[in-house]
Amino acid sequence: MMPATTEILPDHATIPRRTRRHWLPALVLLPFFLLLILFQLAPMVWVLVGSFQTPDGWGLGYYREILNSPFYLQSFTNSLRIAGIASLAGLAIGTLGAAALRHSGERVKRMLLAFVTMTGNFSGVPLAFAFIIILGINGALTLLLKSWGLIDGFNLYSGAGLILIYTYFQIPLALLLLYPAFDALQDDWPQAAALLGASKRQYVWQVALPVLTPALLGTLIILFANAVGAYASAYALTTGNFNLVTIRVASLVSGDIFLEPNLAAALAVILMVLLGVVTAANQWLLKHSYLAKGNSHE
Repeated sequence: MMPATTEILPDHATIPRRTRRHWLPALVLLPFFLLLILFQLAPMVWVLVGSFQTPDGWGLGYYREILNSPFYLQSFTNSLRIAGIASLAGLAIGTLGAAALRHSGERVKRMLLAFVTMTGNFSGVPLAFAFIIILGINGALTLLLKSWGLIDGFNLYSGAGLILIYTYFQIPLALLLLYPAFDALQDDWPQAAALLGASKRQYVWQVALPVLTPALLGTLIILFANAVGAYASAYALTTGNFNLVTIRVASLVSGDIFLEPNLAAALAVILMVLLGVVTAANQWLLKHSYLAKGNSHE
């Protein structure tokens, strides 16, 4: 005789509660999804579609015009060169700052983090104006260095000046991104490496650097994208006279020379593709660094 089994039916009162529990977070996130669609996805789709719309119909005419134009190719070269140099310089200085910050006292650490957070928001037109006052042709520091005979002249309104101002606003971002990564380094690792006969240089290159490599590569990509997409500081500093991709896109959209929004869309698409290639290369390097690290542990 099989024992009788009783089937436990779900309480119908719990079903609405479970439904509400799943739908309430979705309703809270709905405004964020709307903002993402309206201000991220929709403009990106419009740019992509508009880049193929030529006066003669659909085609690659604007892309051919860009690739055959030395003027537009120079804008990409200038943007990538300035962004690359400024990103590497900002990463190097930010890495040293994050390493020094990790060994600072708690009070000094809080003060410096507050200061870095504040300077990280100081960018755009105010930053360009500050650099003009300090390092412009008649800037305070420029005149002082000239009077001491240390420099003959410094042109802030050039590629070197843009690299300087780009590096300045890259440093706080690099420091804030890298500071948490240094927590992965244990305090007893240097002593353990020294007991095994490793020098400080060997510890940095063979222990600390492999651990920090993913954070360093990821930070470099963020800095590079931040520098390539910068517009306000460069425009305010050079009044749009320096040939950068962002300045060319803005001039084509605003109609400073002639109104060509679809040509600007093609420039933006090429820039997005370049950033996508750089990001894919970063992911490939990260994957191989993880594989190399895993093989070293086997």
